[in-house]
Amino acid sequence: MTTQTLLIELFTEELPPKALPRLAAAFAQSIADDLKKLGFAASDAAVTEYASPRRLAVSVAGVAARQPDRVIEKKGPAVAAGFKDGQPTPALLGFARSNGLGPDQLDQLERGSDGKQEVFVFRADKAGEPLAQHLGTVLHEAIKRLPAPKMMRWGDRDGQFIRPVHGLIALWGDQVIEVELLGFRAGRQTGGHRFLSQGPVEIAHADQYAARLREVGRVVASFTERRALIASRLAEMAARREATIAGDDALIDEVTALVEWPVVLEGEFEPEFLEVPQECLILTMQQNQKYFPLLDRQGKLTHRYLIVSNLETADPTPIIHGNGRVLRARLSDARFFYQQDQKQRLDSRVPRLGQVVYHNKIGTQLERIGRLEVIAAAVAHELGADTALASRAAHLAKADLVSDMVGEFPELQGIMGTYYARLDGEDATVAAAIEAHYHPRFAGDSLPEGAVAQAVSLADKLETLVGIWGIGMIPTGDKDPFALRRTALGVLRILLEARLPLDLRALLERAAQTFPAGVVAAGTVEGVFGFMQERLKHLLAADYPQADVEAVLAERPGRLDDLGERLAAVAEFKALPEAASLASANKRIRNILKKTETALPTLNAALLSEDAERALHGALLDLKTPVEAAFDQRDYTSALKKLASLKTPVDAFFDHVMVMAEDPAVRANRLALLEQLSRLMNRVADISLLAE
Repeated sequence: MTTQTLLIELFTEELPPKALPRLAAAFAQSIADDLKKLGFAASDAAVTEYASPRRLAVSVAGVAARQPDRVIEKKGPAVAAGFKDGQPTPALLGFARSNGLGPDQLDQLERGSDGKQEVFVFRADKAGEPLAQHLGTVLHEAIKRLPAPKMMRWGDRDGQFIRPVHGLIALWGDQVIEVELLGFRAGRQTGGHRFLSQGPVEIAHADQYAARLREVGRVVASFTERRALIASRLAEMAARREATIAGDDALIDEVTALVEWPVVLEGEFEPEFLEVPQECLILTMQQNQKYFPLLDRQGKLTHRYLIVSNLETADPTPIIHGNGRVLRARLSDARFFYQQDQKQRLDSRVPRLGQVVYHNKIGTQLERIGRLEVIAAAVAHELGADTALASRAAHLAKADLVSDMVGEFPELQGIMGTYYARLDGEDATVAAAIEAHYHPRFAGDSLPEGAVAQAVSLADKLETLVGIWGIGMIPTGDKDPFALRRTALGVLRILLEARLPLDLRALLERAAQTFPAGVVAAGTVEGVFGFMQERLKHLLAADYPQADVEAVLAERPGRLDDLGERLAAVAEFKALPEAASLASANKRIRNILKKTETALPTLNAALLSEDAERALHGALLDLKTPVEAAFDQRDYTSALKKLASLKTPVDAFFDHVMVMAEDPAVRANRLALLEQLSRLMNRVADISLLAE
């Protein structure tokens, strides 16, 4: 069967840059998947996606002009339900009719299995259909599946798309496939660069698409190729200045989606602008202008930056100067905001937070500040830090929200507060904590350093968790408008990674006490604690076996600073030859104790009549002191290894002792013995959860 490369291109107005990679991937995958499903392309057919500011395109190698002939198979009603009293049932007749068979043609139905029962099956040979017959549907489905929340209408056309469409290419090899989409008939012509193209670009063959666009249209059609080209040229230009680039992958992606023929140029601004905090300058260059600031070897901003232009000229000076004029105006605004903000002390802004509503059920940011001061001071006290500094940092933590600079650039909250606090002569620890209290802001972000910063950061996050949860804004599914999941992970990471000797439940209770009576719903602390335990399981499961995590967290520990030692101890315990037997016995003990409905009495040694139960009791007495001493010293590995010696007496107990004896007193006494055993064995982790 003859195959050729199939090329599909939609030529449009400029597409949303931040969405372009996602749109291109969805467009290409949808078309390729449907062609493979319909039999026009092999499952391993090579698929190449293209995306530039004004086009979405895909080429699929080895596409057939016609589907292969195939057998159609449809499963119908169960054989047992096909006939009643020797006559075909309505279900069977309906199935036959849906496949073009009459009552006298039921013998053409075969029998097969649906995996559960024998059913009637209709099979028929179906001749392959031409590509042109299916391509229109494939393209319409690809448009419907695009991850675009909003579509546009334009002109007098009925079609809807993200941006106005100007043309459609559908080439199978060198042949145009007759198909329509969004009011356009497919052809072989597309547009090149708005200014650099030699004119409309004719594509003679699908395999020539990228080369023709590059040579005639001055467009690098592949997003991946264009991105690599930009990244390489940025790196080369930065290396010439012995500098590094202040720009992340997201900015490179966005710039790649804005240009078709990238040219990297260098610009500069007046060095006096460097008096403004570099975070402000970097943000305005990246966010407003899509420039790449250059940093020196010490990470300090220089007065030079790189521009990715979409225009190649013999003399780029006008482009550089034009961009410089625009940037200069932006930097002047930033400098003005910075100078205006310095006319007021940071602490003088705090009362204005009373006009900033945090949530109508919780109150203003000023009311929040009062709660943060109390919580931060309490946490600092437990950490042995200066409570006055923690309280002061909490007092100033949100003051920059009402500054001009943060009003213009909300991303600078905390950062500007730290700068202004330093200018006001605040203690260095206080100033640093203002910015640090927002950390960690995302997965992998740095943690606040120092006890004061940790106290304020925990206060901020705990107050948010308790307050938002307490008014009923509980995360459900993919809805988490106040980012409580991220906030919870921030608290957990601080407690775990900084190994802080704090009890999580006590912290939540402290936060809840700072709210006025009736604001936070009853049960909030336990609800948030349970929610965080689930987040903790996911966090730990990235580094430890799931069963070990479940065992260690079974008792819902409040202290997290020793979880690493507990998990390491469990791992070593599992390697012991006695581990499997003890885990199974512990599981059996747990199940027995669960069925006990009444409180158990204190163990009475005089009622221990069997040798095996007296031996187990003696072993427990011998181990109790050394195991508890090891536990108190947080030597969890030693504690669990000592418990391994219980295997023999535990096995003997279950082999020779009837726990549920007829005598109620004896039965209760043996259950009390098992309860003591369970309590001692499960102080580090619930060993029963390690049983296979």
